[in-house]
Amino acid sequence: MASYFDEHNCEPTNPEEQYRQNALLELARSLMQGLDLFDSGSLDLSDWDQRLPPPAAKTVVQSLTVVIISAEQADKGVKCPVCLLEFEEQETVREMPCKHLFHSGCILPWLGKTNSCPLCRLELPTDNPEYEEFKKDKERRKQREHRLEHLHGAMYT
Repeated sequence: MASYFDEHNCEPTNPEEQYRQNALLELARSLMQGLDLFDSGSLDLSDWDQRLPPPAAKTVVQSLTVVIISAEQADKGVKCPVCLLEFEEQETVREMPCKHLFHSGCILPWLGKTNSCPLCRLELPTDNPEYEEFKKDKERRKQREHRLEHLHGAMYT
């Protein structure tokens, strides 16, 4: 049976080289974590993790698609997820971008309080620039963490 190093056509790393590689990885991690401190600028955006997101943008709410319930949908017993009443044939309802259907009287007050679908939590844009910046910052952080996780594994490929 061949050794690991023979199978992968590589040489064992000497302790000095191993120390240098680990030090470089630690430096990269420190730099990436340091960027987190400066990316958010002077805004204290961490507050949004503790609070309810702001209402959906009025223009987005007004532009939600109005759908007329078909006989097929009514026969299937499709219900409004908020009030749990079945939709009736020819009834007009609102369709979210995620394709979930709601009575206008159910979804419009909801979106007046928060910006997400009550079922799947798909977020709609808001009129709040601070919250929109928080969402962008959160996405940048996720991408950075993903790159950092792959940085360590990339050393061995």
